[in-house]
Amino acid sequence: MLAAMATPDANPFPHLFAPLDLGFCSLPNRVLMGSMHTGLEDHARDFGKLAEYFAARARGGVGLMVTGGFSPNISGWLKPFSSRLSSRWQVVSHRRITEAVHAAGGKICLQILHAGRYAFHPLSVAPSAIKSPITPFTPRALSDHGIERTIRAFARCARLAQDAGYDGVEIMGSEGYLINEFLAERSNQRSDRWGGSLENRMRFPVEIVRRTREAVGRNFIVIYRLSMLDLVDRAQAWDEIVALAKQVESAGATLINTGIGWHEARVPTIVTSVPRAAFTWVTRRMKESVRIPLITTNRINLPNVAEAVLARGDADMVSMARPLLADPDWVEKARSGRATQINPCIACNQACLDHVFENRRASCLMNPRACYETELIDAPVVTKKHFAVVGAGPAGLACATTLAQRGHAVTLYEQSSEIGGQFNLAKRVPGKEEFAEPMRYWGNLLAETGVEVRLGTHADAAALKARGFDVVVVATGVTPRDPHIPGQDHPMVMGYRDAVMGTKPVGRRVAIIGAGGIGFDVAECLTQQPPSATTDIARWTREWGVDTTLLQRGGLVKADAEPSPREVWLLQRTPGKPGKRLNKTTGWVHRAALKAKGVHMLGGVTYEKIDDAGLHVSIDGKQQILAVDNVIICAGQESNRTLADELTALGMAVHVIGGADVAAELDAKRAIRQATELAAVL
Repeated sequence: MLAAMATPDANPFPHLFAPLDLGFCSLPNRVLMGSMHTGLEDHARDFGKLAEYFAARARGGVGLMVTGGFSPNISGWLKPFSSRLSSRWQVVSHRRITEAVHAAGGKICLQILHAGRYAFHPLSVAPSAIKSPITPFTPRALSDHGIERTIRAFARCARLAQDAGYDGVEIMGSEGYLINEFLAERSNQRSDRWGGSLENRMRFPVEIVRRTREAVGRNFIVIYRLSMLDLVDRAQAWDEIVALAKQVESAGATLINTGIGWHEARVPTIVTSVPRAAFTWVTRRMKESVRIPLITTNRINLPNVAEAVLARGDADMVSMARPLLADPDWVEKARSGRATQINPCIACNQACLDHVFENRRASCLMNPRACYETELIDAPVVTKKHFAVVGAGPAGLACATTLAQRGHAVTLYEQSSEIGGQFNLAKRVPGKEEFAEPMRYWGNLLAETGVEVRLGTHADAAALKARGFDVVVVATGVTPRDPHIPGQDHPMVMGYRDAVMGTKPVGRRVAIIGAGGIGFDVAECLTQQPPSATTDIARWTREWGVDTTLLQRGGLVKADAEPSPREVWLLQRTPGKPGKRLNKTTGWVHRAALKAKGVHMLGGVTYEKIDDAGLHVSIDGKQQILAVDNVIICAGQESNRTLADELTALGMAVHVIGGADVAAELDAKRAIRQATELAAVL
């Protein structure tokens, strides 16, 4: 009786940690580490790093992992000379990965991805010679013989993966890549046996699954990544998607994984402003039609979210990629009752997807060790020292906790009443609610590692010297830059902190000076009524035009954004459209959201003066007055280095990190990495 009563505490996530029997093998839990390209896949010389990256997640308890995409042939490359598995000589390199994963107790599948018309090279192919809107090359239409050759390439790649020791493969049939292109009218205008009717358009993916199963035998995992919601026009209807799922099941798939959206879709699917588990409802609908286990995905980042998805029967497994970048021990922490100690994915994309699209190695803003497991190592200290870290923003927190984890004594000073720095502003921005999670994580980690935390304490140079610290790390952040606009002391003018925190009332007509990341955040705050649509899936899908009835092809209906309570002007000095310098994978979402709210976004603005009449500006040489109630200054920042200079003058050992070092745009990614790298060697 006592044991039965103790079960909920011993296993707080019973659905998440129920084994999944696949017949020929069993998975220990319902967590799939979804496929994500890291950049380490592209060169065999990096496979040692890739092996440790996966092994770390296997040691952390992930039930099943999927690699980044590997092309089955040259035409399927994502870019020239990128990841490919098509020849037997490549098998040896892949064994480094599989052996490392198996030694760590894990299972891993290789994803087979043919880029189709999304390829960034002139050898690209597609069902029809129709250029995608996001790539510069027009693909060559595959011949009938070319299609047959491509099907054989998929099956050969799967067999090579099996020979390399993988436990299975995932066939990438979604996100607008080659297989998905065969299924939609927008990219398949063929009139032969591979186009036209539903039966013809399905033939390509079904044949790939069937021949893959023939090539690998029965005791091998075959996951099919099915596009359940294309989110583009002239795409699949729901009954067609269901028909394909049934055919894929019959052809031999072990599992079906959910794919959401093409890369050219106008609906965001994974950024932080997408509600948690926003698309699991579509997987639940598919469960009515197939018998094999289904995996659901997108914006599932914490154990309670995953458990709720599984408990209500939306899917049989949950797929997470970025959360396992942020914390390789996510699964073990959840299993052992330490969920509050999970390093959170905040879905910012800044170090993962943005890096991939810039041809850089992926990592994680919250975990700079991701994909650098063999390089950024926190070795225990030989000689313990006493450090002072001044400033409890992201840089200071990362530095203090890393130093303490290595065995140093650390005192953390923060003049405000709470940790978090600029993240305390970010978490109040509609669509950035996830930025509250790092404070939970860092707060627990400070306590766990024994950091002495002094909140509400101003650290002056003389007092720090008197305490005899061996080293002081200054992470005092930034101060707002003075834009030097005549009349900026007018009562209608305020700083961005007051606007975001709500410490001063904001009128109905507002001009924002500065269209960087902070300016866009302020505009989001002023144009959305609380609570944010990010916290309500029904409101969010309505605002972005997602058809939850599944009656429309592609899952699209007309977007219906809620009106803004204010008229807002977002202004920048530099010519061109505001927001061009925002991050590649998220900037378009911010621009689209503000456009839907009617925000006036203007570049090439000269600020003349501010007076009772409003903000006087000059645009393209034409002067005008914006008759606004408030002007909000978001004109950049300057490093706050005063303490560092005073400490240096006193002869103390000082390191400066984060915004106090470089203030150009608030860059938490750079600040946390810099802090972690410094703390790893001090």
